[in-house]
Amino acid sequence: MGLPISTTRLLSSYGSVMEACGLTVAPSRLRVLAVKATTRREVRPVPPRRGIIRPTTTGLRIRLRLAPGQEPADVAASAERLRHAWGVHAVYVTTLKPGVVELRLVGYDVLRRVRMPRKLPSGLLKVPVALREDATPFVRDYRTVPHQLTLGATLSGKSMYLRHLVAGLARQPVALVGIDCKRGVELSPFAARLSALATDPDQAADLLPALIDEMETRYDLIKSRQSIAPNTPDEEITSDIWGLPEHERPVPIVLFVDEVAELFLVATRKDEERRDEMVTQLIRLAQLGRAVGIYLEVCGQRFGAELGKGATMLRAQLTGRVCHRVNDEASAKMALGDIAPEAVGAACAIAPERPGLAVAGDTSGGWSRIRTPYLSLGEAAEICRDSAHLVPDLPALERFRPYAPVQPVKAPGLNVQPRPATN
Repeated sequence: MGLPISTTRLLSSYGSVMEACGLTVAPSRLRVLAVKATTRREVRPVPPRRGIIRPTTTGLRIRLRLAPGQEPADVAASAERLRHAWGVHAVYVTTLKPGVVELRLVGYDVLRRVRMPRKLPSGLLKVPVALREDATPFVRDYRTVPHQLTLGATLSGKSMYLRHLVAGLARQPVALVGIDCKRGVELSPFAARLSALATDPDQAADLLPALIDEMETRYDLIKSRQSIAPNTPDEEITSDIWGLPEHERPVPIVLFVDEVAELFLVATRKDEERRDEMVTQLIRLAQLGRAVGIYLEVCGQRFGAELGKGATMLRAQLTGRVCHRVNDEASAKMALGDIAPEAVGAACAIAPERPGLAVAGDTSGGWSRIRTPYLSLGEAAEICRDSAHLVPDLPALERFRPYAPVQPVKAPGLNVQPRPATN
């Protein structure tokens, strides 16, 4: 009954609500003359022109064509007043094109029990990983946001977020590489789909130079294609792997780094030299990797200048930011303070009773609340085992390939019908 009631309330009160919220403009002189000549009634201010109301599984959608002199920020500033006037859980405003905005009315808290939409965006290096508070999917698109930093305290849902990313990429022609500083307990279950895995800082110190060599080899490939002949078509001139012919294009690589702070911790001067080398290599991958199809997904509990030299420089290269529940405001500022300061308070307000809830932002300044649906470790591991045939051939990383035990397959039993003995 909520949907018909909300629709009726919106239709019956649209004009008065828009006027009360200051979203109307004075009518044109021609309109005033026409109304007075035909009806002799008072001419009311003109609200934005309303489009067709479209019901959704979570509420309503309606498009508004703004009146002259209005801007989308005027409607966004009145979203809270519209929510109370129409009795819905939330109202979100999206700009579709100049002069046209869409109101998304959400009838309940969609993040309390996450249900992903039936139709989800798909494509290479696109993973629908969570649900936004406006009931739209949050898609991790590596082509758009190549590198990301994900922070969260213990039991905040950070591992669930990482699990969804691995399971989503496992079905795609992508090389997955992991550095799991928790002795591999997070990424080892996905060994069947990983091209390389390091489970401690010592192994990571060997793996990162191999990735640097792979990156330089790919740059050499692009450079060889840039030996431009006079008759080379413009569409064949490229500065990254996506401009190469498909049969020459190397497979994309996604590097997952879990508990990144472990790579920065040192106990001796020898460890400090190793740390500086690894941090330098991570910074190089973050700065140069996108063009050759190498993407970083860095996860941890804290990540800031106190970790040592290079931490701030590495963080600056990580465009995407996701902050789960943290233990202090300083951790939230590390993730969001430099890109969306107003999102820091939202991250600090996440309750422990809602694991998986997070605040996602990017360097454009936009941010939103998201929540990851539940995915068991067994289900994610099974997806990786079923996709083991998609592991690409990367000779540079072959020696880092983790051992994946072969799962025994039960042979079907023979259904033999007994025959009675005959005389």
